[in-house]
Amino acid sequence: MIINFARIDDRLIHGQVATVWAKQANAKRIIIVSAEVFNDDIRKKIVKQAAPAGMKVNVVDVEKAIATYHNPKYANDTVFYLFTNPSEVVDIVKGGISLKSINIGGMRYEQGKTQITKAISVDSQDIKAFRELHNLGVDLDLRVLADDSKKDILKIIDEKYGK
Repeated sequence: MIINFARIDDRLIHGQVATVWAKQANAKRIIIVSAEVFNDDIRKKIVKQAAPAGMKVNVVDVEKAIATYHNPKYANDTVFYLFTNPSEVVDIVKGGISLKSINIGGMRYEQGKTQITKAISVDSQDIKAFRELHNLGVDLDLRVLADDSKKDILKIIDEKYGK
């Protein structure tokens, strides 16, 4: 499997993703890796309907993502991975999916999370996952919009929480 792009955006397929990021990814398939969405038939149907014309969308959990990645049948498929949180990104990397970079684009505020940028809110589990991804050699590319300048999410976290 050829990974053209990977992004964390809990809104999944929306205007920016469908019109800008999907084109930039230049992939034939979007694979949404999220146990939450995988187990929600209504949400799964909605994200599939929101896909850009001509682009296939699959919604899988971490186990299925890892199995599919390692299946030789899909060796030449170009994919755009979408995630709702960094913990599942850690899980796929530990499962042997070679991910060089993850774009961080949107993590909504909810109770128990702290807003660190206009579009990113994190809790202790997210912070731990981002640090682990960094230690695993995954480049953390914080950009909400494609033409934004890249920001260092760990520096922002350290400024907010201390090291």
